[in-house]
Amino acid sequence: MLVVEAKSPPLKIDPNGIIRVGDTRVTLDTVVYAFEQGHTAEEIVSRYPALKLADVYAAISYYLNNQADVKEYLWQQRKVAEEVWREIEAVPDYQLFRERLMARFRAKGDPSAE
Repeated sequence: MLVVEAKSPPLKIDPNGIIRVGDTRVTLDTVVYAFEQGHTAEEIVSRYPALKLADVYAAISYYLNNQADVKEYLWQQRKVAEEVWREIEAVPDYQLFRERLMARFRAKGDPSAE
């Protein structure tokens, strides 16, 4: 006889409050973003081989069943990231470092340095 048991999603919150999928460092943000871009679970696993296919399907299922909560979490994560970037860019040495780095890229002819 088939025994049906409910399993919790393979999502873990790390000490920094970031949700990771399975036993990997891949974030829920990464999986949801790829899924929203139209990638299948198989394509996501091919891009992030540390993930298990079943875990990606479970994470997508969790997202689809809890969209409001997940979108709120993603919004909060985005706000935290924006604040961190503001803090980094406010450091005078960062701007100097960035300018020197971009100058090196331009000297090598890197088109992304424009």
